[in-house]
Amino acid sequence: MATRANSKAGTGRSSKAGTGRSSKAGPGTAQKKGRSAGGRTTAPGQKIQSQRYTPPIPKNVKTSSRWLGIVILALFALGVLVVILNYAGLLPGGVNNLWLIGAIGSIFAGLILATRYH
Repeated sequence: MATRANSKAGTGRSSKAGTGRSSKAGPGTAQKKGRSAGGRTTAPGQKIQSQRYTPPIPKNVKTSSRWLGIVILALFALGVLVVILNYAGLLPGGVNNLWLIGAIGSIFAGLILATRYH
């Protein structure tokens, strides 16, 4: 029993745990976030210029054709329409999972094209 009391007393923890700490520098102490040890690294108002020049992309390279946006929307609409018509039982062959696979394929193709759209 005495060893248990001695081991708890010898842990080095103070009774004021969680209260303010001293500001001594040493191993294991962290600085406040956003502060560097030497102060500012640049003078106030000084802009840092990159050493590389990246030319802007020409406008004709950035823009996609108008038909691509129309095809994307048409594929999305076709996929949603097929899902709705399948569950309503209005497609040939009644309710069939192959119609749903086609609808998911149509929506997926629209998503793939949408990633290429600028």
